[in-house]
Amino acid sequence: MSVDLHTHSNVSDGTETPAEVVAAAALAGLEGLALTDHDTTKGWAEATIAARQHGIILLPGMEITTLTENGISAHLLSYLHDPLHPGLSSAVSEARDGRLHRARRIADRLSVDFPLTWETVQEHVSAGATVGRPHLADALVGIGAVADRQEAFDHLLHAGSPYYVSQENMHPTTAIRLVREAGGVPILAHGMASARGRTVSQAQLEEMAEAGLAGVEVRHRDNPESGRRILEKFAARHGLLMTGSSDYHGTGKANLIGENTTDWETVEALCAQATGTAPVRP
Repeated sequence: MSVDLHTHSNVSDGTETPAEVVAAAALAGLEGLALTDHDTTKGWAEATIAARQHGIILLPGMEITTLTENGISAHLLSYLHDPLHPGLSSAVSEARDGRLHRARRIADRLSVDFPLTWETVQEHVSAGATVGRPHLADALVGIGAVADRQEAFDHLLHAGSPYYVSQENMHPTTAIRLVREAGGVPILAHGMASARGRTVSQAQLEEMAEAGLAGVEVRHRDNPESGRRILEKFAARHGLLMTGSSDYHGTGKANLIGENTTDWETVEALCAQATGTAPVRP
């Protein structure tokens, strides 16, 4: 059995509804998937209904953006946590507010040089969705400033751009502990994605393991082979899970659903660690 453990819907920065993401996974021949929208569980209910309709296993999840003490962005995938846990819920609510504030500041900077308004950006955000830079990218495409999301990130929204605004996020170890307290299973996403910027150090990986990290996403298109070897050795040394995922965003990214997957034995081992919520089984 094969499961894609990292997908996004339009509840955050994907282009398809949660039900459409589930349908895409079923059409691709997958036995299961995880829905991991940014800082929200809003898509869980719709994805659950769709999973039962398509006879596919669903692991409800979430992706949390964290920041190390030296300013390195690390993304944490949380699986099967309690969505009502007060500590984690409060932290991700603050993160969503921070994303919104950041997006508005970036939009204000862009509006100096482009005919872009906040109202224009909002036209590309689904009702109640977690706002992020991809929505700004879509707005830039809409006004003809760039051809697609990738060009927007390459030229206007990257960390070195004059339009870029950083965001305060919780530390990775804080997020790991909150996910564990909520009964969830924390996995480091694309931890060696060097093309995205600086990656976490070996010492920071060790710190995450000590805090309760459950595993690392090894098979991801943004992890180069050298980075995969680092993650594999780290996971083997600590007895951590190793996963594979697509990071699917519909048409928002070139990533294809199921292009990297996780075997069922690993998924079962992941589920065995969870006490917050249960996977949705056919």
